[in-house]
Amino acid sequence: MSKILVLNGPNLNLLGTRQPDVYGSETLKDIEEMCTAHAAPLGLSVDFVQSNHEGVLIDAIHAARGTYRGLILNAGALTHTSIALMDAIASVELPLIEVHLSNIHAREAFRHTSFIAPVALGQICGFGSQGYSLALDAMSAYLAEAHKE
Repeated sequence: MSKILVLNGPNLNLLGTRQPDVYGSETLKDIEEMCTAHAAPLGLSVDFVQSNHEGVLIDAIHAARGTYRGLILNAGALTHTSIALMDAIASVELPLIEVHLSNIHAREAFRHTSFIAPVALGQICGFGSQGYSLALDAMSAYLAEAHKE
């Protein structure tokens, strides 16, 4: 079973109560439970880290090397500001899929730029919590293809 680390950044601990019109009514715990259930039939196990602190996320990315086969990251607002997160992702050389609950390209202009996208396999946005399931499906397919090589 391949281990995947799902990282969630600033303010995602407030899901369910924070702007439900934008981010939905599900809590982060609901999303984690959904991810765990969705991952098992794909042959994946998932662990979760949420932090409002950039350095904690960077430390988790560094620690993932040698333990996890891939990363799924919703960096929240750090997506648009953190070169340090981008560098950490590039440094560990693990496949990463970027996830956003809302469609960041249909929101304020500053949200259209992602520092994560250049070091990600791809970006999933605008599908709410389903984006995490889509990311797990994509990661599973990517790892299966990589295993063939």
